[in-house]
Amino acid sequence: MSRTWFITGTSSGFGRALTENLLARGDRVAATVRKVSALEYLKAQYGERLWVATLDVTDTEAVRQVVDRAFDNMGRIDVVVNNAAYALFGAAEEVSDEQIRHQIDTNVIGSIQVIRAALPRLRTQGGGRILQLSSEGGQITYPNFSLYHTTKWAIEGFVEAVAQEVAPFDIEFTIVEPGPAKTSFGGGLVSPPPMAVYDNTPAGEVRRALSAGAFPVPGDPIKMVQAMIDSVDRSPAPGRLTLGSDAYAKVRAALTARIAALDSQKDIALSTDADDFHPAAP
Repeated sequence: MSRTWFITGTSSGFGRALTENLLARGDRVAATVRKVSALEYLKAQYGERLWVATLDVTDTEAVRQVVDRAFDNMGRIDVVVNNAAYALFGAAEEVSDEQIRHQIDTNVIGSIQVIRAALPRLRTQGGGRILQLSSEGGQITYPNFSLYHTTKWAIEGFVEAVAQEVAPFDIEFTIVEPGPAKTSFGGGLVSPPPMAVYDNTPAGEVRRALSAGAFPVPGDPIKMVQAMIDSVDRSPAPGRLTLGSDAYAKVRAALTARIAALDSQKDIALSTDADDFHPAAP
């Protein structure tokens, strides 16, 4: 079945791969980029099936205008893909106030505002699907990615709550959590000047490993993109879509450890209820 998609951040990485794949299979795409020239080759090939607009998701008013224009021009949008993001790489003490603000403005507030702009249009048309690109880093953490993890954990919480709010309108969400993949992600990292005091710490170890190319990157972005597309055919929508063997293993280990830690404190948790509270019978 042919669908119409709205995708942010299509200049490279998953956004570009999604756009290419969808157009090749006959779908229509409303794509946003920082520079229109990034998709000129696709526009020349696919014509009216590709609608392109420039967008910086940190500009909330522009987000609203572009989302409205996309719906108006395409008539209907079946799937919104919130993909635009980047990673700030550095220890928390190393990054600047401006870098922190831009990381949160892009990955959290930008994603929130795209969703907020799309919801009334999806509600009016009777429903739709939203894919929120997160990361294995929305469930696990690495030193030197503290601000990036902040944004991914934050947007996952936002999506989980909003999904409950709009479920009665047949609007469904899937949080996509890819592991390391052979994309341009590493080349897009923003790094502050390193502090020597962190050289012999886990942050320094991660910095050296990344610089040496020692991180395993098992993910095939084309296969991951296909899994994202296939997820839209599943009903109900999967709440999360973890992609990559490395991501699966690490996320599972993290969740298992959290459950074990929670269970180990069960007696403490129960002991802090008010004396006059009586839980309902199961």
